[in-house]
Amino acid sequence: MSAPRPVALIDGNSFYCSCERVFRPSLDGRPVITLSNNDGCAIARTAEAKALGIKMGQPWFQIKHLEQDAGLVAMSANFELYADLSDRMMTVIGQYGPDQHIYSIDECFLYLDGVRGNLTDYVQQIRARVLQWVGIPTCVGIGATYTQAKLANHIAKKRPHWRSVCDLASMPRGAMATLMREIGVGDVWGVGRRLAPRLQALGIHSALDLARADPAAIAKEFSVVLARTVRELRGTPCIDLGDDGTAKQQIVTSRSFGRPVVDQAELAEAITEFTSRAAQKLRGQGSKASAIQVFIRSSPFRPKDRPYSAATTIRLTSATQDSTALVNAVLAGLRAIYRPGVLYAKAGVMLMDFQEEHIEQLDLFSPAPAGPGAARDPGGTALMQTVDHLNTRFGRGAVRLASAGIEQGWANRQERLTPAYTTQWGQIPIVRA
Repeated sequence: MSAPRPVALIDGNSFYCSCERVFRPSLDGRPVITLSNNDGCAIARTAEAKALGIKMGQPWFQIKHLEQDAGLVAMSANFELYADLSDRMMTVIGQYGPDQHIYSIDECFLYLDGVRGNLTDYVQQIRARVLQWVGIPTCVGIGATYTQAKLANHIAKKRPHWRSVCDLASMPRGAMATLMREIGVGDVWGVGRRLAPRLQALGIHSALDLARADPAAIAKEFSVVLARTVRELRGTPCIDLGDDGTAKQQIVTSRSFGRPVVDQAELAEAITEFTSRAAQKLRGQGSKASAIQVFIRSSPFRPKDRPYSAATTIRLTSATQDSTALVNAVLAGLRAIYRPGVLYAKAGVMLMDFQEEHIEQLDLFSPAPAGPGAARDPGGTALMQTVDHLNTRFGRGAVRLASAGIEQGWANRQERLTPAYTTQWGQIPIVRA
């Protein structure tokens, strides 16, 4: 049996905050957080912010006083900037290994088989290159499996003397066991807070305890998935991250509004925008939807408001990926469930019941080709491809359906949004000597 391929997990430190620091170096050393949609809660924190006791997901109103008391800097999430810097970071990292799996916006797995010499020195070169070319500080964990690499990354973050790199793949078994004994079982990838108490009740308190557990017993008591985690901790690769490109079976796009929405026309704008985004994802994976659900609801956090929540599912005559057809259907559903006088706080759509793009079920009402030999394009494929291309090139929303509106006053509240430094010409920073 061949030896496992060493794999590194490379991720950006406090990624969203680090992206903001790239263009505002004056923030280095200061407590910084990034806020969620509508500036509701903290979704990224620097080490300095964590030292102030700020928790992940903590509401902004609870920590707002730290602006004055401790110099806290809070910014609205600038996902356009984060996505662009993520792409640049992943491109740099991908040059250093034969196989890269981008796991999320701020982390990827990189196989290191074939690398000669010390793996720690090699990934330190990667870290230096990413920092120099992109400006993002990173942390690296190396293991024989994905789970070991995740664990090593966790160790590297918690122990400064490791210089942001931990290599479990090259570590003697005794040294690895000592480290794993010091890691709580709840910090193991795939365990978390929900399963940790049950494992602890069985005497499994550390990562080492879990690695020494019987996989068959774990599968019987918990799940096959957790049993795979046990084997991965032992160094046996058995987790598939979905590199086969399996398509999603549902696509959901929803948002909370920046302010309460009452008018049906404004709701229609939001629903059009959400449907258009979902349809672009649908086309991206080569699927067509046979049904679409729309939902609207008031806020559960404003008990004095008139409570209301409703949803409806619309079956389509023919499966489609055409934004106009999907929007027409979903707006008809919106008209059926809308109630005047309600202060709506959130809305969304879900595309479902997918079929592959090349499969088409015709009906008596499907448009016929223009003439003998003419190509059929009932789903407006060419038009939609053009729209997707323009939005990819010039930015999301460059071309949109008219019913999505222009001002979009319902959009998320982002009072602390920084410029799109790298993706919009008018906002590119100017450096003068």
